[in-house]
Amino acid sequence: MPQLNPAPWFAILVFSWLIFLMVIPPKVLNHLPTNEIMAPSAEKLKSNTWNWPWH
Repeated sequence: MPQLNPAPWFAILVFSWLIFLMVIPPKVLNHLPTNEIMAPSAEKLKSNTWNWPWH
């Protein structure tokens, strides 16, 4: 029964994970966001008060 022999399957598992861990992280870390995050201006944070009668 070849399923009980872990030698080739374990080697395939280890080598595939090593390849994934060596190839994918550099590609992900080199990704640059398309829009730079900017701090909101102080004028946008000001809100107008509502002067509505409540009665």
